[in-house]
Amino acid sequence: MDNTILCIVKKKHIYIYSPSSAVRDKVSFKRGIKRLQALGHEVEVDEAALASHQRFAGDDETRLAAIHRAAASGADVALISRGGYGLTRILPGIHYKAVAKAIASGTCFVGLSDFTAFQMAVLARTGAVTWAGPALCEDFGTETTPDDIMEACFDDLITGQGEGAGWQLPKTTMHSIDSGADATFNIKDSVLWGGNLALLASLAGTPYLPTIKGGVLFLEDVGEHPYRVERMLNQLLHAGVLARQKAVIFGQFTNYKLVPHDKGFKLSTVVAWLQRQIKARVLTGLPFGHIATKVLLPVGSKITLAVEGRDTFLLWGHQH
Repeated sequence: MDNTILCIVKKKHIYIYSPSSAVRDKVSFKRGIKRLQALGHEVEVDEAALASHQRFAGDDETRLAAIHRAAASGADVALISRGGYGLTRILPGIHYKAVAKAIASGTCFVGLSDFTAFQMAVLARTGAVTWAGPALCEDFGTETTPDDIMEACFDDLITGQGEGAGWQLPKTTMHSIDSGADATFNIKDSVLWGGNLALLASLAGTPYLPTIKGGVLFLEDVGEHPYRVERMLNQLLHAGVLARQKAVIFGQFTNYKLVPHDKGFKLSTVVAWLQRQIKARVLTGLPFGHIATKVLLPVGSKITLAVEGRDTFLLWGHQH
């Protein structure tokens, strides 16, 4: 009897929609839905989730309507099918009050990559919290078994049990933050924000990049060579964004290739360069990005960043 009650309590309503690029891998899409259903959740698929127009999941109006249906769905989680490209071109058409109302009513909007544009715009316009986390196809629809840590973090979100995330700093990071392995510090009551670096840089100078002072900015990207990463960081630096932060945290930067011409210029070079440019703490190793093992992060929430030696924690307490 107790087990039956537990299953009933745990079951959640998940709404799947496609606000960015078209779903090309239908197999992973269906596999992801089946896996969520196998976990005991009610999965509702938006009517245009598999729409296709050029490279997009339907034309602009179709994708806007999908976002608004997700907001009106009453779901516990509105989960994107995939990222790609498409949200920046429709930001002016989003009904932000409707999205904020849905969030206030308990809907958690979850995604990553191109979804960063939506998250930044919602934060800038309403101050509402969204979640940086998995996508249906990439994370639940994978050919292999979905990552245990990702699933556990997702379960914490939908059950309201998540209170934070932790990881160990790479040893190379310690040289830039304080006195070696004894480094200990806390940054309290700072807004956690960020996501995909390319999207953040593309929003600089627009009304869709929030003005966060004293924040903790986290970054990730895929397929971007370190020199392009540095160029985008320069854009945020010259725009004054980085100087306003208390900490900048590098997540995972994946799927790029160094070449002989680099002659030792690599991502760690960029990290060291950035630390010389700003007073904020610069940390690395956050398990988030285009990787299987990813934590979920409340974008726009007040958090505490605690570092004890190499042990690092982002703490936010219960969100709902």
